[in-house]
Amino acid sequence: MSKFFQHERALVESTQIGEGTRIWAFAHVLPRARIGSQCNICDHVFIENDVVVGDRVTVKCGVQLWDGVTLEDDVFIGPNVTFTNDPFPRSKQFLEAYPRTIVRRGASIGANATILPGLTIGARAMVGAGSVVTKDVPHDAVVVGNPARIKGYVAGAQPPTPAVTPEVPRTKAREPRAIGVGGTTLHSLPEVTDLRGHLSFGEYGSQLPFLPKRYFMVYGVPSKEVRGEHAHRGLHQFLICVAGKVTVMVDDGRSRAEVVLDKPTQGLHVPPMVWAAQYHYSPEAVLLVLASDVYRNEDYIRDHDEFLAEVTRK
Repeated sequence: MSKFFQHERALVESTQIGEGTRIWAFAHVLPRARIGSQCNICDHVFIENDVVVGDRVTVKCGVQLWDGVTLEDDVFIGPNVTFTNDPFPRSKQFLEAYPRTIVRRGASIGANATILPGLTIGARAMVGAGSVVTKDVPHDAVVVGNPARIKGYVAGAQPPTPAVTPEVPRTKAREPRAIGVGGTTLHSLPEVTDLRGHLSFGEYGSQLPFLPKRYFMVYGVPSKEVRGEHAHRGLHQFLICVAGKVTVMVDDGRSRAEVVLDKPTQGLHVPPMVWAAQYHYSPEAVLLVLASDVYRNEDYIRDHDEFLAEVTRK
C-alpha cells in the first residue's frame, strides 16, 4: 500500500515519494524525480526527472520544476512560480547538463516570481511575489522587484534588535551600546564643533576597542548592491560611515540585528565570528573600516553554512 496520497487524476511515475506526501489533481511527476516526506504538491504541478524535493515542501498550483532544480527541506513555492533551466533556450536544442538551481532550507518564493537558471536562493530567504531573480539570494534576505534586490532581512532564530539610529551628543561620547549579537557594540564618538565646522575622532583604549593595523574604504556602491556577506575567525572590524548612510546586518548564528550608520560620530564594532553584510548604500555613502590585522584570506568565512557549523562547535 502506498505511503503517500495520490489524487486519482494525478500522474505519478516516480517510486521515490516520501511518506505522508500529498499529490493533487493534474500533477505530473516523471519517473526519476525524488520527493521527500510530508510534502504538498498542488494541482497542475509538473516535476521533471532531475529534480530533488526535500521534506515538508509545499509547491502550490501551476509550478513547473524542471531538470536541475533542488528544493531543500521546508521550502515554500507560491502559485505560478517559474523556474528556468536554460539561459539561451532554442527549440529542439538540449543541454548536455542543466544548471543546478537550489532553493535552500526554509526559503519561500512568492507567487509569479521568476528564477533564472543556476542560482541559489539562500536558507530562509524570502522572494517577493512577481520578482525576477537574476542573482544568488543571500540567506535570510528579503528580495523584491525586477531585477530582484535586497530590501531587508527576515527575523532570525530570536527576534532581532530593531535597526538603531541613536542620537549622539554633540561634545562627548556615550558608553558603547550592546546590540545583542555576538558582542557587537555601537559606539558614539566625540565631536568638536566651532565656527570652522565639525571634527570627530577616536583613540585606541578610549573609543576604539582595538589597535588598527589596516583600513579600507567602500564607496560608489549602487544602492541595489550588497557588500560584506562574510565573517572573520579572528579579525575585529570598526565601521564608520563618514558620509551618507548604510545599513549593516549582523548575525551571530542565534540572533540578528540591523544598524543604520548615518553619522561620522557612530562606529560599529564587529568582533570575530559575527556574520556581517552592508546594504542600502546611499549614493554618496563612504564607509571607513578599521581592521585589527592585515588581510589574510584564511581568516574569512564566506559560506554561511560553514559559519553556522563553526559557531556551533565553539
